[in-house]
Amino acid sequence: MSLYDEGHTIAGWTGFGIATVGSGVVGLGVCEASLPVVAGGLAVAAVSVVVTWVLHLTGWGKPPGVRPREQWGMRVRDAQAREGHAKCVSCRLVGRERRGAVVAAAKGAESMPLSPIE
Repeated sequence: MSLYDEGHTIAGWTGFGIATVGSGVVGLGVCEASLPVVAGGLAVAAVSVVVTWVLHLTGWGKPPGVRPREQWGMRVRDAQAREGHAKCVSCRLVGRERRGAVVAAAKGAESMPLSPIE
């Protein structure tokens, strides 16, 4: 099992679900040759980005990188969300990025080989 489990969060799956619906609507619009339906599908896809971003900032997403095993669960809320995450584009967009900070989640994270070569 990889230590990098990005996307396995409430924010990730909610955004994926909304984006899937938006993609389906875009596909329907293409099949029907209807520009308003395509535009509606693209609007739904844009909403998925905003919803995912807001959920990440409220703690239902996870920071990029390695996390301790107790934070691997999808329903575990991220306690560091208010301070921001190092190297996180979402946090950087709202001014929450911690510059030069050591990611506390990386401390105590298990190290395991990802392939027989390592």
